Amino acid sequence: MNSLNPKTRQRLLSATALIGFFVLWELACLASGVSDLILPRPSQIAYVLWTKMPLLWPHTLQTLYTTLTGFALGVSIGIIVGMIIGSSKLAYDVAYPLLVGFSSIPKVAVVPIFVVWFGAGTVPAVLTSMVISIFPVVVNVATGLANTEPELEDVLRVLGAKKLDILWNVSLPRALPYLFASLKIAITLAFVGTVLAETVAANKGIGNVMIIASGNFDVPMVFAGLVILAVMGVMLYSVSAFLERRMTGWAQRKDAGGSVVMA
Repeated sequence: MNSLNPKTRQRLLSATALIGFFVLWELACLASGVSDLILPRPSQIAYVLWTKMPLLWPHTLQTLYTTLTGFALGVSIGIIVGMIIGSSKLAYDVAYPLLVGFSSIPKVAVVPIFVVWFGAGTVPAVLTSMVISIFPVVVNVATGLANTEPELEDVLRVLGAKKLDILWNVSLPRALPYLFASLKIAITLAFVGTVLAETVAANKGIGNVMIIASGNFDVPMVFAGLVILAVMGVMLYSVSAFLERRMTGWAQRKDAGGSVVMA
């Protein structure tokens, strides 16, 4: 394994750790004789996924669609609000406490409000996913813009650059690492918002499947839903990480082992 490059070695170690985790899980369940109602074995979860996937697939697509829609809306709004707040010190000082207070509200509390306004279905799930995605994007974009060095802005103004030129050509590119860091957080939170709303006010989606399965004491199905959510979350996280490496390569450097780290 020492002859492999660091990235391949890291992937092999990660795969080995993942497989080892499920093997230990399986052996622990067999050795302890724990009931399926408490903790199903990975083999049972895999069997449910294999046999029930035709039924689970439409719900998977519904959850993915809802999450991506809410995530896209949340990121769009978050970038705009973050730009407004981060481009002005006064706006940053005034709005930041409001954002913290808004983020402190448990998102489960807004689901019933969305249901009253829009009825049960996809819309409350999209809005919940959107609301829960906004805060990390706003905070990171605003912080990235606010961290632009004042000396650099002064030099650019002396050279004739306008505030909009500085924002577009300097501040925004320098805020990209902050943005992509927030995207990796927001995509996982978006799934949380979607599933939360689907368990309360939806008749379709993985969250709805899990709440019905738990009511029927079908614990393997509940864990199958968790596995589907985990796989989708990892895939979208990987897409965000890939885009981050492609678009913010200038903000990264390689360490002695050859791996990429943030500069």
